[in-house]
Amino acid sequence: MCCSLYSPESANVDILYANSRGITVKGVRDYGDEGVVEYVISELVRCLHGFGTTSDGKPRQPWSTIPREITGLKAGIVGLGKSGGMIADALSFFGADITYFARSEKADAKAKGYRFLPLKEVLSNSEVVITCLNKNTVLLREAEFEAFGNRKILFNTGLSPSWEVAPFEKWLSNSNNVVYCDTLIALGDKRFLKYPNVNCLQVSTGRTQQAFKRLSEKVLANLTDYTKIQ
Repeated sequence: MCCSLYSPESANVDILYANSRGITVKGVRDYGDEGVVEYVISELVRCLHGFGTTSDGKPRQPWSTIPREITGLKAGIVGLGKSGGMIADALSFFGADITYFARSEKADAKAKGYRFLPLKEVLSNSEVVITCLNKNTVLLREAEFEAFGNRKILFNTGLSPSWEVAPFEKWLSNSNNVVYCDTLIALGDKRFLKYPNVNCLQVSTGRTQQAFKRLSEKVLANLTDYTKIQ
């Protein structure tokens, strides 16, 4: 499977049934994260500086009236796994102030100066939040969006929405907020495309030349390991 295969519940294949029939199912992880990191940095820079046009074709205005850098930006990461950690490192390289929420505090993140906070504090303290969660993991509900507030930037890099629909749409109805997703499945519903503050490329930013090479190598390694066991 071309996914991390964190748990049977998050997979598109019935893993438990497959195992009961003697079928081995392997996952392939960490092959497309680099492209996602580049996507987040690229779109964030365009937003902060006012490069290009908005999704409805109008000239983009700098986020803070005057073009600004990532330097000093308060950035919150929700889910500090492989991709979340890489995004945090990239933002930190450009001078962002990083806070994060995860299942537990990460020693390596603490060593880098990233602050572990409760989810609502990450949301309220951040100008931009990037959710990097496993498929079908929803953490942003009404209380969380209230804590997040308005005049905020939200990225979702997961394979499903990280929010409940109703509070997300309420938050989105404030034109001072903006959301970024690469794929429609990350956005959740194509009706949200009508909002001018929604930026959805409708393409997977992790599908790069290098990602296909890494994927192929890991698939071959899985096959080799399996034949050795047999």
